[in-house]
Amino acid sequence: MPAAKVTSKGQITIPAEVRDAMELKPGTKVVFYPDADGGFVMRASTGSIMDLRGILAGFDVPKTDEEMNEMIHQRAFELDEATKTGAARASDGEAA
Repeated sequence: MPAAKVTSKGQITIPAEVRDAMELKPGTKVVFYPDADGGFVMRASTGSIMDLRGILAGFDVPKTDEEMNEMIHQRAFELDEATKTGAARASDGEAA
């Protein structure tokens, strides 16, 4: 397994085997994503949509259509109520 040592300045040299496998060239940016085990995963920042895979890990996202519909309904209700409250305040004592 390839390994690297951290220098006193916090830098590492990525082993050639890893650079070749990841197709890393000079100037390529890499990003580090936390994983579920408390470690990190390094990915080349290529701008691909696949780079976003796993970025929402750990967030409590809706799993069913019913849950999503309920969230949309609740948010629409909240926005509607906020609009009604704001409209009432703006028109208090004002001529229409």
